[in-house]
Amino acid sequence: MASLTADDITTNVLRHLEQTPSPRLKEILTSLIRHLHAFVREVQLTEAEWFEGIRFLTETGRMCSDTRQEFILLSDVLGVSILVDLFTHRKPAGATETTLLGPFYVEGAPELPQGASIVRTEGGMPLVFSGCVRDLEGKPIAGALLDVWQTAANGLYDVQDPQQPAFNMRGKFRTDAQGRFLFRTVRPISYPVPTDGPVGRLFAATKRQPYRPAHIHFIVTAPGYTPLVTHLFDAEDPYLQRDAVFAFKPSLTFTPVRHDSAEGAPLPDLPLPYYSATYDFVLTRAEEAG
Repeated sequence: MASLTADDITTNVLRHLEQTPSPRLKEILTSLIRHLHAFVREVQLTEAEWFEGIRFLTETGRMCSDTRQEFILLSDVLGVSILVDLFTHRKPAGATETTLLGPFYVEGAPELPQGASIVRTEGGMPLVFSGCVRDLEGKPIAGALLDVWQTAANGLYDVQDPQQPAFNMRGKFRTDAQGRFLFRTVRPISYPVPTDGPVGRLFAATKRQPYRPAHIHFIVTAPGYTPLVTHLFDAEDPYLQRDAVFAFKPSLTFTPVRHDSAEGAPLPDLPLPYYSATYDFVLTRAEEAG
């Protein structure tokens, strides 16, 4: 048998996939191998560069834990996560758009009553957030569950900061009979993605800015409806068009309103000043999803 060459190695490797039982797995692996081999040929990758890439991915894996997912962060900053989201979650006109889950989602946040606060630490400008969950026909969805989380006033999630109590800036809220919800938090701020690991070195090497625009995460679910994973952005944040993970979508914005007097304020008894904001989520039934 003749030795394999750079011209026929790809064909030979693909031949070993011919007995793959799953057609979808075969399709994915075939495309991956073709593109990976084409990449090596295009840049004339050296052995030292390849091993540096392997070392980078190994370190990325070592940074992963129960509270941090460096591989998700890497996927996010390379734009892969949002590309998968755009392909996977095509929505009909009028439905709320999805965006990234992010690497700091934590299950088990407590369910809180309407109007409760998710803030368990000091700092930040108070924000009253309200809205409605409805379907494409405009009908309110009673009993929908909103799983909410964001950073504290220092720009860190609770799982990043040992000084924060568990589930700080996290909570779940159910809509009332009219589909309405209301909770208290603080106005979100822009913050950098973690730069103390391999992804941070990638940012430094490429001279990229690591900041994410101010936002609040939501997972909205209701029986019979497709779950919605999204987050809402402060419309006044300067990083909207420079999101480090490319997750910003213009439809996913809210505009905070400052209240310096009780007149017209949504919660007259709340100490002033504070901000309020509103946003209505529109869910799709499974059969309505694109």
